[in-house]
Amino acid sequence: MAETATTTPISTGRRKEAVARVRLRPGTGAITVNHRTVEHYFPREALRLSIKAPLLLAQQLGKYDVIANVDGGGMTGQAGAIKLGIARALVQLDAAHQPALRKAGLLTRDPRMKERKKYGQKGARKRFQWTKR
Repeated sequence: MAETATTTPISTGRRKEAVARVRLRPGTGAITVNHRTVEHYFPREALRLSIKAPLLLAQQLGKYDVIANVDGGGMTGQAGAIKLGIARALVQLDAAHQPALRKAGLLTRDPRMKERKKYGQKGARKRFQWTKR
């Protein structure tokens, strides 16, 4: 059972409200997100490049198929979650990738979250208009 975990690592990536479960499998480099191709799921080229960044940095782009299940958040958050999941899976696969991925900031979870709305206010920071008279 331990050998299966090393050949197909499963990792989790999170960003904002998005959570991605990422599996790397030896293959031709196909990226599947929620049973759809990455080109179909992410229409913006910038998000697709962001997802491929860990694979490009580790020089593993055509060697592994990426299967990602992502839930919650918006497009940018989901792409960031998948990117973190791929980077963590690459480190699980081969620890030699860690220094390069760490230096590029791809193994650090982005802690920024939406600030909650406070009572007595219109939003997180915006107050109701103050009138003098």
